[in-house]
Amino acid sequence: MSAPANPGGAAREPLRPVLYDVREDAVRLLDQRALPGAERWLALRSSAEVADAIRALAVRGAPAIGVAAAFGLAADARRGAGAAELSRRAELLARARPTAVNLAWAVRRVSRRFGEGGDAVLAEAQAIRDEDEAACRRMGALGAPLLPRGARVLTHCNAGALATAGYGTALGVIRAAVEAGNPVTVLADETRPFFQGARLTAWELQRDGIPVTVLTDGMAGWLMARGEIDAVVVGADRIARNGDVANKIGTYALAVLAAHHRLPFLVAAPWSTVDRETPDGGAIPIEERSGDEVTVIGGQRVAPPGVPARYPAFDVTPAALVTAIVTERGLARAPFGAALAAMAERGPA
Repeated sequence: MSAPANPGGAAREPLRPVLYDVREDAVRLLDQRALPGAERWLALRSSAEVADAIRALAVRGAPAIGVAAAFGLAADARRGAGAAELSRRAELLARARPTAVNLAWAVRRVSRRFGEGGDAVLAEAQAIRDEDEAACRRMGALGAPLLPRGARVLTHCNAGALATAGYGTALGVIRAAVEAGNPVTVLADETRPFFQGARLTAWELQRDGIPVTVLTDGMAGWLMARGEIDAVVVGADRIARNGDVANKIGTYALAVLAAHHRLPFLVAAPWSTVDRETPDGGAIPIEERSGDEVTVIGGQRVAPPGVPARYPAFDVTPAALVTAIVTERGLARAPFGAALAAMAERGPA
């Protein structure tokens, strides 16, 4: 099914890309590799199948892969896997993508229920899903007032409903601003080499009737210099204790450009993305993916055979370049170490 535009802004069914089908004991995933050309749903019946889908980027985005992993382990548990076997599968699943801390966090959380049976594991996984969507909506409400009226907002990669249980982190802030009557418009970096911005962010925003224009990754600096960008909003895959932020490769460069042009650089992420065990960005593991994902696009080789390519999938933005971190627990500003520590002590809002 193609992805229709929604130019009138009429209400649409909320996009929830990761669900659990209790009748079939299957994880239902909207296959992000097929977008925007088709809406194709996968039915995955084990944590091993979910791990393969995570590695293949059928599901991506730190919160979304955490939810998918939790559901995958629930499927195993409801098919009779015992606690010892579930623990072994959980370890394998947690390593599917090392940078996104939500994956290991969700696996650890459902692991505490392994001895209680499949229904208990599924209930915990469903709670993770429900809490993530609620957190995104809370982040949107907290972050929307940070956007000037009529702001032209740049975003990178996809930090929308597709990357979460629903609503989105960075795009949740944008959605909430629009719902509050602020006529913001969005500039979406295409986000090479997987094109999450061009394929996914643009599809989501068009679906919801929010004006969006796609840019190549190298255009942002020039548009900032021309005064055509008012703010940058991104998501995160891991936030270190000191406020350093790991996000899709290219984010660091945008933060440097935003600082030079004195533009707000906002990070929106659920509290589960804050990793209190990681002191700073230097301790965050950065996933290196195959160079073929750079040199081959849509089945077509775009570089000469034999020429190698690098693909670090993420980079780290130092806390000094971040204006504010938006979580469901509140807004954190510099000094981020102290602000995040206070949020940790305060607990859920």
